[in-house]
Amino acid sequence: MNALGTIDRPLTHDPQKQAPMTSSTSEPAGSATPVFPSSIAHLARQNRTREMQLIPEALARAHMHERHREAEAERQAVRLVAARRMQRRAERVSLRARRALAMAVMH
Repeated sequence: MNALGTIDRPLTHDPQKQAPMTSSTSEPAGSATPVFPSSIAHLARQNRTREMQLIPEALARAHMHERHREAEAERQAVRLVAARRMQRRAERVSLRARRALAMAVMH
């Protein structure tokens, strides 16, 4: 994406490469505002607007990712319960077979 910098994400952090600051008579001394052509300012605002419009989409994507993770954890828990149930059943069958073998050997 070839967007210009925004307030939150400036084009550069290097002070030497930033737009020059000028002071105005309507502003108190010490406050400086960057002078940008209106087209650049409009593009920066447009970029922020685009980012703002994409926030709900990002939130929905994060929500769906979390729901997917929860569903996967639930499936894993169900598989674990089933595996334990099958293990107990196999242990009971093994014990029954051992008893049957012992009874056959004793008679």
